[in-house]
Amino acid sequence: MIARRALLQIGGSSFLGVGLSRLLEQQAIGSSSERRVKSVVLVFLTGGGPHIDMFDPKPDSAEIKGDYSPIDTAVAGIQFTDRMPQMAARVGKMAVLRSMSHGDNRHLSGSHNTLTGAVQPFRGSSNEDKSLNRADWPSYGAALSHLAPRADGLPSQVTLPNPLIEGVLVWPGQHAGFLGPQHDPFVLQYAPNNDGYKGNPVFKPIKAVSLIGDLDSDRLQQQRHLLTQIQSEQAALNASPSGKKYTSQQDRAYSMLTSSRLTNALDITRETDPMRDRYGRHYYGQTLLLARRLVELEMPVIQCNMGRVQTWDTHVDHFGRLKNMLPYLDTGVSALLDDLDERGLLDQTLVVCVGEFGRTPTISPLAGQTKPGRHHWAHGYTAILAGGGVRGGQVIGKTDRKGAYPVTTPYHPNDLGATIYNALGIDISAMVPDRLDRPRRLNEGQVIDALYSGVSG
Repeated sequence: MIARRALLQIGGSSFLGVGLSRLLEQQAIGSSSERRVKSVVLVFLTGGGPHIDMFDPKPDSAEIKGDYSPIDTAVAGIQFTDRMPQMAARVGKMAVLRSMSHGDNRHLSGSHNTLTGAVQPFRGSSNEDKSLNRADWPSYGAALSHLAPRADGLPSQVTLPNPLIEGVLVWPGQHAGFLGPQHDPFVLQYAPNNDGYKGNPVFKPIKAVSLIGDLDSDRLQQQRHLLTQIQSEQAALNASPSGKKYTSQQDRAYSMLTSSRLTNALDITRETDPMRDRYGRHYYGQTLLLARRLVELEMPVIQCNMGRVQTWDTHVDHFGRLKNMLPYLDTGVSALLDDLDERGLLDQTLVVCVGEFGRTPTISPLAGQTKPGRHHWAHGYTAILAGGGVRGGQVIGKTDRKGAYPVTTPYHPNDLGATIYNALGIDISAMVPDRLDRPRRLNEGQVIDALYSGVSG
């Protein structure tokens, strides 16, 4: 339930789906590159996906290999594990980037780097800052909202199917950071209430998603009426130039929230049963089906969280937890690629599947635990990219025999961010104002040209 005072809060954060009245206070600068795509779908493995158990198998060492065996893919010389057979069959559409690497094994700052393409500003020795910190870098869609806003009043980013929030801890990198709440993404927020959910990321068919949790369009209009009454008592403010500007922005924000185009795109019940079955009747599959619907709306950035928070953080019972997660991801991503391709949308869409880091080559139990797991490993891991002009059927980079470190050119999350911005037509050298109105370079990475040329280091 959204509190009334939260909905009415002036200057509140649209990250929580409420304070959208400043969304249209935008500056169109820095959009000077040729745009490769209309949409980016970021499939985020929150917690860090196990690259060795998915896309970079290491069968020569039993202690590293684990429970899964390598299988040949549709492209000679490329192997995945036997838990990813559908993606293996579609590797001709993908670039397998096996030399992702950085030095930060922390979830929060690692996620920030992946979701923004920038290293999180230093906050001291602790990585447990529980605030939605406006010193952070903006998410991709937030930067796009500032630099090249949509002309139709819709947001530049939608995050599905929920924000990454653990108690009061808001994961960094999901919002507009120092660009301000007027550029925050539109984040869906619904609670799986099916019987037997119990924290498992897989559940029975997802119901239609409402705009803001349980706040539907009718109740939103009721809240708007209340807000109008309150504002009628602020004649002095509304009579001023700034007041008129605020009212205009607020009207457009409400129009966005009640837009039939957006609400229809988010109504998954409009899909046929066979199509929903094709993606898989589970958290991952239905989220990715919603992503395809937003691609049809030409939503610039669509972040798909594969789990609620740290779902892929498999320190304990690693293989037991992956038993369902890997097949569901395999099914959902494969269906998305096929569906986009069949609709003629894959060339105009960049799909990126990655976590904030990978998992350790070794398999070991935590202290006091009996079921072993793989642990945080940022030094070498894999990202999958497809569509948007990416040359499929290729492997870029290589890790050592343990899957621990790249033995070829390493690629940083900043480079992945530069590639995403470049695909969206954003100049990575664009300057954006921080909270003190100081100019800051948007991105410090390099575009991964090997994705398009097929020539890698």
